[in-house]
Amino acid sequence: MTPEEKIAELGLTLPPVVAPLAAYVPAVRTGDLVYTSGQVPMVDGKPAFTGKVGTEVSLDDAREAAKICALNALAALKSEIGDLAKVVRIVKVVAFVASDPSFTQQPQVANAASELLGEVLGEAGKHARSAVGVAVLPLDVPVEVELIAEVS
Repeated sequence: MTPEEKIAELGLTLPPVVAPLAAYVPAVRTGDLVYTSGQVPMVDGKPAFTGKVGTEVSLDDAREAAKICALNALAALKSEIGDLAKVVRIVKVVAFVASDPSFTQQPQVANAASELLGEVLGEAGKHARSAVGVAVLPLDVPVEVELIAEVS
């Protein structure tokens, strides 16, 4: 089963690539590595969630935002390589979580993105990861995810 078929089997849709919000491109390939720009939880051109995790945004909603970010990152990756079956491995994922200072569950938010990548890519979706709490993200979104992928 291809990654795109797996996405469909999960009841999800690979979205169009999110248009950059500033002066950058969605993904860049250098050799066998593709770096995605940070992807926010945009759906149909609008943020799906806004606010800080732990106050305005629940853990469950933040996890859903992380999944949207991961799907957007996969779309950016596909735009660069043409076919997600070319992914050898997701090397690294970084999740930024705009959170209340008392919120300490950034890894649980990031897990939603990691779990989705594993479901879609199997062994190739296992990766190193950082989950970082930050004060604010663009458009007041609660989560931003970027990844590095090794491709063939």
